[in-house]
Amino acid sequence: MQLSPGLHRIGNDLIAVHLIVTDEGITLIDAGLAGHYSDLRRELTAIGRPLSDIRGIVLTHGDTDHTGFAERLRKELGIPVYVGAADAARAQGEKPPATPTEKRRLGPMLRFFAYAIGKGGFRMPAVEEVVPVEDGDVLPLPGAPVIIGMPGHSPGSVAIHVPSVRAVFVGDELTTRNVLTGATGPQPAPFTDDQAGSSASLDRIASLDVDWVIPGHGAPWHGDAPSLIAAYREAERRR
Repeated sequence: MQLSPGLHRIGNDLIAVHLIVTDEGITLIDAGLAGHYSDLRRELTAIGRPLSDIRGIVLTHGDTDHTGFAERLRKELGIPVYVGAADAARAQGEKPPATPTEKRRLGPMLRFFAYAIGKGGFRMPAVEEVVPVEDGDVLPLPGAPVIIGMPGHSPGSVAIHVPSVRAVFVGDELTTRNVLTGATGPQPAPFTDDQAGSSASLDRIASLDVDWVIPGHGAPWHGDAPSLIAAYREAERRR
């Protein structure tokens, strides 16, 4: 689906992948689960673009629900996969550390895991080769994505600012739908390595001139970054 000119989305509010579509080619933000590959093909067919127009995949972090079909595109088409340097090993198969026990509600949690299983959540190959990126890098990809270091959810989590579509993609540094409780609105994301670090990292996007702040899970935030951060801080205060 199209969110705005040049900005497309596949998946849903549980897990989403985003496309930056330009005349010069396409940049993917995250790669969801393995089964999202079929959704990608359908979206590209709908907009009349071939897979070969994809110039690169930029991961917000290295967790498996963001790397899903990345290795398939890298192996079959030679499409490079970019990830924060400190998450390179995670994207290549290193198991993340255990995180503290989270609040859960049975219904939302079962819906999330059922969706993940249906989309191939148990068969996501590690990315064999990645291109490490660092804070401040401007990538040679359509839309000229700018990397913003956002450690917290994972050590190498990054935000990806794409000025051409007035959007910043924040991965799991926050969520607008908690997949374990079903709670909606800006809030801390579950399965976070360092919650205090994650919260502090949000200040790094506060000054961006954007119309969209887009997490990996939950509805896109159509508004400015300061208002999202304020809503997040209120949710954080109530925890």
